[in-house]
Amino acid sequence: MIAVIEERESVAEAFVQGFKKEGIPSIGMQSNELIDWISCSNSSDIVSIQGFILGECGEVPNCHKSIRLHSRAPIISVQESRNLRSMLDLFAAGVDDVVAKPVHSLELLARIKVIASRAQQLAVQNGDTDILVFPDGRDPIVGGQTLQLPRREKHILEYLVANRGRRVTRAQIFNAIYGIFDDNVDEQVVESHISKLRKKLRNHLGEDPVDSQRYLGYCLTR
Repeated sequence: MIAVIEERESVAEAFVQGFKKEGIPSIGMQSNELIDWISCSNSSDIVSIQGFILGECGEVPNCHKSIRLHSRAPIISVQESRNLRSMLDLFAAGVDDVVAKPVHSLELLARIKVIASRAQQLAVQNGDTDILVFPDGRDPIVGGQTLQLPRREKHILEYLVANRGRRVTRAQIFNAIYGIFDDNVDEQVVESHISKLRKKLRNHLGEDPVDSQRYLGYCLTR
């Protein structure tokens, strides 16, 4: 799921609809709503966010700092026009990428995936792994072989890889794949997707790389 932080409601909604057309759930909010949301001690939905789009915000550095306390997801700032000074300030604040309008939702999604992939590749360089995912839509490589997966199972695997070593709940996975406010799909559908995914991973690796604990969630261990 993608979070769009933008003070102008109409602009945020345009981004949200653009992502939804590409089959990616998203949510729009103002910067003060973001701060309130992720500062709530019982809010676990932040883990479901796979990327942040920062538009016109009250304080971009403050947004970035608040996000980074709870999430490692890519942060992209979308500016009204190109401005070198502003761009340098944004990078100094810790934003991962800066783009100028007009920008298509597909370009933003591609940039988010590339940033996330670089982080994954760095993790691979620092330790062995039998599961590799890619930002360009290719099927993952599992146990040295390409594993063809349906779209939902592929997205779930990408989410588990992004949170490798960290336990995530069924609700967090559902929110990342279907969106926080999607009432048309039962949350329990995640269990069916994960069951099929784990069987395929087990066939490729000879063991189940997903540790599951009731009420606590799932954790990719390799």
